[in-house]
This record gives sequence, structure tokens and C-alpha cells, in this order.
Amino acid sequence: MTADNSNSDLPLALFLMGPTASGKTDLAIALHKYLPIDIISVDSALVYKGLDIGSAKPTAEELAQAPHRLIDICDPAEPYSAAQFVRDARREMADITAKGRIPLLVGGTMLYFKALLEGLSNAPAVDPEIRATIEQEAAEQGWPALHAQLALIDPVTAAQLHPNHSQRIQRALEVYRATGTPLSIFQQQHQEGGAGTSITEEYRITQLALLPRDRNLLHRRIEQRFSNMLASGFEEEVRQLYQRRDLHANLPAIRAVGYRQMWDYLSDDINYEEMAEKGVIATRQLAKRQLTWLRNWSTSSGELHELWIDKESGELNDPEDILTNCLKIVRKAPI
Repeated sequence: MTADNSNSDLPLALFLMGPTASGKTDLAIALHKYLPIDIISVDSALVYKGLDIGSAKPTAEELAQAPHRLIDICDPAEPYSAAQFVRDARREMADITAKGRIPLLVGGTMLYFKALLEGLSNAPAVDPEIRATIEQEAAEQGWPALHAQLALIDPVTAAQLHPNHSQRIQRALEVYRATGTPLSIFQQQHQEGGAGTSITEEYRITQLALLPRDRNLLHRRIEQRFSNMLASGFEEEVRQLYQRRDLHANLPAIRAVGYRQMWDYLSDDINYEEMAEKGVIATRQLAKRQLTWLRNWSTSSGELHELWIDKESGELNDPEDILTNCLKIVRKAPI
């Protein structure tokens, strides 16, 4: 599988990835002014209605400049999976291409990008009763305990996951309890020729990533952005969700970074200062996971063009310079 496909007969698609707070949305909107692109969001939080401030969803003004597809397509009570994303993204990409334009997929949910590039494994669909049981166990014992349980039955998958990576721990346990087969076996079978098709059979993919040389600079940006979210009414946004009777802490929407910590605060499990601290820490951990994905990207998913958000001195690069470099890379690919 080659992500930068040289077959010029295939239509072009652009992937713009990067850790949280790296400036992906700003760059995508800037690119929209220069290229015939339509933007598709690749973000597991932006799909949910009402998750606006804490997810750094583009503002109404930004969306007016450059509309984003696959934003606000789900109610927070509805789980949204990688399989649904692949289906929805393929549909939107086909529509954009049919109009003679270029799909630009932008976001930080690396699993979604990976599912598009490599296809989906043939693991079974979710059993609602099994899911409910696992969620109850997590509420009683905590996700680290379930991670330890996963390590006994599927050590390969467990080794890839943080003990608090609830959504993926839950999925791996669901698969094992439904089939008696570890998720890692399904994934291995897929890699050896199992179910699922790669989007590279239909598109030439140019992959770009916004990356920091200095992790500390990214951490400062994360802290500032979380502070800005709190000042912009994040607590009230989550309070409105909290008051809904059909939402609870184990839903994927509420487990999103920032929302989980604010939910705990509103539940009186932690105080305000702890919420703010834990929210920043969780966002840093998310960025670390995203950077880990991207560090290993070129060996498994084709060439990745790197765009540095900071100089070696630790200062931010000029956004115009990043845009110029990005345009140079894209324009080398026949459009």
C-alpha cells in the first residue's frame, strides 16, 4: 500500500494531520483560499452537536469562509465509530471529486485516517449488552483495571493502549467477549489480506503533517487554548449537556478530552482547579499519542510531508511561511 500514489489517472486527495493545537484548522482555511478544495473534518469530537468550545470546533465565521463536512452530524447520545467515518468520508470525497474539486481531510483523529488508508478489519459489530456490561465494570473498577484484564487476554492490543484509553480498551474487550478471539488477531488477519479496502485504490493521497520541533511550545499552546476555552463558556456548554437525562460519562462524546474532566467537576468528583489541571494534562497526553502515530507514519502509511510550526530556536514560524511551504508540496502533485 502506497499513500502517495503516483498513478496520475486517480483523483487527488489531501490529508492534513497533526497534534491538537498545532494550527490545522487555520492552515486548512488558508489553503481553501488558494486551492479548489472542499474540507472534510477528521475529528471524533467535531461530529457531535453541542460539543463546540471544548472541541475547538471552527467558528461560524470560519465555517462561512471554508465549510467543513462531517461536523455536527451526530447527537452526543449516539456513538460514532471509525467504520461510520470511513463510510461517510468516502461518500463526501466522491461528491467533492464529482464536482471537480479536491477533498482536503483535516483533523487529529489518527485512527480515522488509518482506517481510510488501510481499510477496516473484519472484527464484529458491537453487542449492546456486552458494551453495557463493560461500561458498568469500568464505572465500578476504573479503566486501568479493565486494561489489566485486557492484558491477560490480548497482550498485543493492551501494549498499544494507555490504561485510560477507555474507548479502545472497551472495543478490544467487546470483540474478545463476543468472539473469544483477540482483536489483535482480527487486525493481523486484515493486514494479511482480510476485509477492507484502502482509499489509495481510488485516490492519489498527498499527506501533510503540522509538527512541533519543541514539545514545550506545543504544551504552552495547549495550556493557552484550554484557558481560552474556560474563559469562553466551556463550563456552561458542558453543563447543558450534563443536564440532559440521556447522557452519561461513558459515552464517547462525554469521554472526549476536556469534556470528561469538566463532567467530573460538575459531578463533584473533582474541584475546579483539578478540572483545569487534569484537562490540560489529558490534552497533552492526547497530543503525545498523536505524535507517536505520526512518528511511525512513514513506515506504515506512505510518505508524510512535514510542516514545522516552530523554528529550531523554539519560536513560532510565520503562518504565511507554513502556508507557502504547504502550497509548494501540494502543487508538485498533478491537480
